[in-house]
Amino acid sequence: MMFKNQKVLVTGGSGMIGRSLVNILLKKGAIVSIADLTEPTDLPDNVEFLKSDLRIFTNCLEVCKGKDYVFHLAGVKGSPIMCMNQPVDFMVPMLQFNTNMTQAAFESDVKWYMFTSSVGVYAPQEIFYEESVWGTFPSPNDIYAGWAKRIGELQTETYKKQYGWDRISIVRPANVYGPYDNFNPANAMVVPSLIRKAQENDVLEVFGDGTPIRDFIYAEDVAEGMIFIVENKITEPVNLGSGTGNTIKELVEIVIKHSGKNVEVKWFPDAHSGDKQRLMSMNKLKNYGFESHTSLEQGVKKTTEWFLNNKEILDKRYNPFVNH
Repeated sequence: MMFKNQKVLVTGGSGMIGRSLVNILLKKGAIVSIADLTEPTDLPDNVEFLKSDLRIFTNCLEVCKGKDYVFHLAGVKGSPIMCMNQPVDFMVPMLQFNTNMTQAAFESDVKWYMFTSSVGVYAPQEIFYEESVWGTFPSPNDIYAGWAKRIGELQTETYKKQYGWDRISIVRPANVYGPYDNFNPANAMVVPSLIRKAQENDVLEVFGDGTPIRDFIYAEDVAEGMIFIVENKITEPVNLGSGTGNTIKELVEIVIKHSGKNVEVKWFPDAHSGDKQRLMSMNKLKNYGFESHTSLEQGVKKTTEWFLNNKEILDKRYNPFVNH
């Protein structure tokens, strides 16, 4: 009953995780507002939309005013190649979002603040354990966004140390995918990119040899995990993934299976394909009592169906200031 009749703000609420989070909060009786740059056309009537550029601190103060809980999901999302080629577009806005929102939530004295970090904070290693972050550097493949998220995490720690404000959760999602993802093939992440390319081509071109391992988690599972973490007032950083590794080759086979088409795969084994393995340990969150439940096959099937029923997104201009 934590959220019943409580005023809850979700920054980036128009995005992939945000939409699932808003739906869960509404079912729990929350009074929900979202802060974003673009108002979705299918937003429920009982959700307040606050158009706001969170790079401006006064805007962050305004959207936090009177709120009981703040879920900070807003960020900049795009492919690793885009992040490396346009580091200013990624790192600088994220530093601004995170710095402003954390300070605004503190000044507004909210009951709880949830900060969304990223798998990008980790250095390359076989399994990502929460405690391993600060003795390492982010992967060179994720260095700018990774440092932006690390600084956001570190900032939350300063409020606890100086002011005793520890009503903060830090969530590190793995490779998230699902409905409302960015399906622009020029800068989309791997799951939505493959789903779209499989629909639009008879030959599916894939960078790399298919052997890299990733931890994919369905957006609705992430939203459920975020709610669980806040409801249980978990204050230590926690991973939020499936804990199950799948190769890119396995992902490609699942995408083709649910594409409804006969698609040939053309691999580019010499192309850069990122770290060889990115797999999260889920022991900590499991010990608290939470596990994700959507398999990669189930999630890809649902995401493909959503994509096919929402082709109008193909005509929308991609806005880099999107969200989780």
